[in-house]
Amino acid sequence: MALDREAANRQVIQIFQEAAPTLIELKPAIEVIPGMTRETLLHAGAPISWENMCGPMQGSVLGALVYEGRAPDLETARQLVERGEVHFDACHNHAAVGPMTGIISPSMPVWVMEDRTHGTVAYCNLNEGPGQSLRYGANGPEVIARLHWMQSVLAPRLREAVLRSGGLAIFPMIRSAVEMGDECHSRNRAALSLLVQALLPHLLASNLSSPEIAEVFQFLIGRDYFFLNITMAACKAAWLSAEKVPGSSIITAHSRNGVEFAIRLQGQWFTAPSPAVNGHYFPGFSQADANPDIGDSAITEASGLGGFAVGGAPAITGFIGGTPAELMAANLEMYQITATESQHFVLPVLGNRGTPTGVDVVKVLETGICPYITTGIAHRQAGVGQVGAGRLRAPLACFEKAAAALLNLD
Repeated sequence: MALDREAANRQVIQIFQEAAPTLIELKPAIEVIPGMTRETLLHAGAPISWENMCGPMQGSVLGALVYEGRAPDLETARQLVERGEVHFDACHNHAAVGPMTGIISPSMPVWVMEDRTHGTVAYCNLNEGPGQSLRYGANGPEVIARLHWMQSVLAPRLREAVLRSGGLAIFPMIRSAVEMGDECHSRNRAALSLLVQALLPHLLASNLSSPEIAEVFQFLIGRDYFFLNITMAACKAAWLSAEKVPGSSIITAHSRNGVEFAIRLQGQWFTAPSPAVNGHYFPGFSQADANPDIGDSAITEASGLGGFAVGGAPAITGFIGGTPAELMAANLEMYQITATESQHFVLPVLGNRGTPTGVDVVKVLETGICPYITTGIAHRQAGVGQVGAGRLRAPLACFEKAAAALLNLD
């Protein structure tokens, strides 16, 4: 029997407010992600078939198959897919999340994030950095070589530090990063610095040599997005128990596969066409090159981060465009469509007011205000990679579908 909506929403918010996501492990996906097999590739957004995938997601799939050694080249990988020898599913259906195309393959090392309050566990792959990367659909030899190095060299060294730490509490780290000017979706500069500080003593206490430790930090420094995947896994772990609460109108994720924009309500998918991004493009690229919005990373906005904390990150305008005034106005609007203010994350610019948290389907429909999201932009063609960054509004149609279904979700 479903709780009444107000009681259900209070329970959902309490779960998130009490969550304590903690980074505890780094292991191959096949060893930890529920339901993962050697034939499985997980992707961002709602479930989608190969023939309906956008260009960058198809590019990531082909690159992942070469990385896994299932195909010697991209054309052979395509033939493998077309013969039906690859099983696709959404990351969210396996307690996982992935940025942009979100491809997680069996051998990829993934962060293991445990909510120590509720016992839920979530997963996310490692971030390769900006530009040409698998998550943006690039799949050239240098991309594959980097993934192999991350698997064989970077991940074991990071795992050593994580295990020695006894677990890294992530939400306090994110809180500090937001106080320092990040919104922890499209700006992660402070967050990465805090991660480096947290890892350094444990790497120094390990048996790794100085050159080995230096190699780790040479990779991390300058790759600010590296922290994003940790944030995503923390948010997913924090919401997992909430997805089981019947009767709630609070969503637990925004998620995009490059074709459809989706929200998750009570563990169910509600989709609409994925919108174009109001972009700030790298030299030589324009909106004509851009794929529609893509990736699981907007779970940050469902958690009081990203566009819901962007008013405290004015420096981000140099990356996503817009003005500080525009960002603050959008941030303030988000209080009108959320259930509460975060106990985890605060905005100093608003007198340490908690960030708006818990997007309520009903409030979105009542106000007509849609969630404000910061994001990266992938080229619409496979093999190219990132072409810019920007911001957008979630499509209202997702919320209309979710509201229509509320009475049946029990």
